[in-house]
Amino acid sequence: MNTHLNTHESPAPHDDAPDTTLASERRRRMLKLGASAMVAGSPLLSTLARAASGRTIKIGYVSPQTGPLAPFGEADRFTIQQMQTVLKNGIRVGGAMLPVSIIVKDSQSTPNRAGEVASDLILREKVDIVLVSGTPETANPVSDVCELNEVPCISTVVPWQPWFFGRKGDPKKGFKFTYHFFWGLEDVIGVYTGMWQSVTTDKVVGGLFPNDGDGNAWGDAKLGFPPVLASKGFTLKDTGRFQSMTQDFSSQISAFKQVNADIITGVVIPPDAKNFLVQARQQGLKPKVVSIGKALLFPSTLEALGDLGEGLSTEVWWTPMHPFKSSVTGQTARALADDYEKTTGKQWTQPIGFAHALFEIAVDTLKRTKDIDSNTSIRDALAATKLDTVVGNVAWGTGPVPNVAKTPLVGGQWVKGQKTRFDLAIVNNQLAPSIPVSGPLKLLS
Repeated sequence: MNTHLNTHESPAPHDDAPDTTLASERRRRMLKLGASAMVAGSPLLSTLARAASGRTIKIGYVSPQTGPLAPFGEADRFTIQQMQTVLKNGIRVGGAMLPVSIIVKDSQSTPNRAGEVASDLILREKVDIVLVSGTPETANPVSDVCELNEVPCISTVVPWQPWFFGRKGDPKKGFKFTYHFFWGLEDVIGVYTGMWQSVTTDKVVGGLFPNDGDGNAWGDAKLGFPPVLASKGFTLKDTGRFQSMTQDFSSQISAFKQVNADIITGVVIPPDAKNFLVQARQQGLKPKVVSIGKALLFPSTLEALGDLGEGLSTEVWWTPMHPFKSSVTGQTARALADDYEKTTGKQWTQPIGFAHALFEIAVDTLKRTKDIDSNTSIRDALAATKLDTVVGNVAWGTGPVPNVAKTPLVGGQWVKGQKTRFDLAIVNNQLAPSIPVSGPLKLLS
């Protein structure tokens, strides 16, 4: 299997790149040549048949491997190397074993770059399917390019609302070629409020919602935190949208102090979380609970925070404790995490499970595809997915909107570790009782 990871990338397509019908035109030419061969009685038909049966399946993969969102792509090298081993003999499609090439692109944590590399994968590399992971800034533009070019795409690690509605999805129609699996805002809100209701606070919440896909969704007056918090008796102080990579959070900290906010929440990138938490301590803001999405998912962020990290809480999409196993390797979640730690020397991180699951779904889809040379056939197989993966069951057709399949979510708190500085303990499983808790949420000291 050919694999390209963090290698030199071909330039983004220019305006004179082939149009979106290139793949279908190529297939039509092949069919015409085949028909001509039969009429003329030439050996071309058997040559074409051999070429088709031995052709390489190309899987494109996009994630933020550099830039402020790089922790979302931290497990990529491990995952790609593992898939290289697992798929070294190819994938059996329609009775034929076809070799596999995985072509990896770095979104560099920017939407424009994500769209450019997706176009490159489709128009230049001519991939059969695209996999994408890691926040709306990567997943949305890649999904849009795939939808436009009618190339099947599987995305994850974005709450479904900013992925679906952020792309102007219509719940009555859905999308034709782009499919997504993850949890939703209703889940993270339920997990967070469940954690907060388990401890004694004044129920005053300070919100940090940046001006990006996640921040605008979490802070949305209809779909986000505000209406649910109000219905549950919480008072939200939202200081408005700010730009990521903000250096000074004094205005937000002052506003939170004025209302005596004893709970801080939000969805920020790791550098912003560190800046805010350091400045909050310096300026005397002392919340009882800090539950922040995105930034606090990763051991690397907690290491950078030092003592400030103990007791912080966040949503948890995947851990070694999750009671699921891989459909590709047969590994349990625990075995997969142990494999990662042994191979990389690093502490397990949540994106491991979902990067792995993307390939589980891709392999399962390709195996069930009736015509590997038809994007529509691959799409149909993808839409029919019903698969138990290392992140849980993934099945489209029963989600809150078309093209969305939901996975479980629990709440976690960073505590002092036994082998590492911090461990992520599950403290709330009300939405996913099959995932065991380690203990209750504890207030910050």
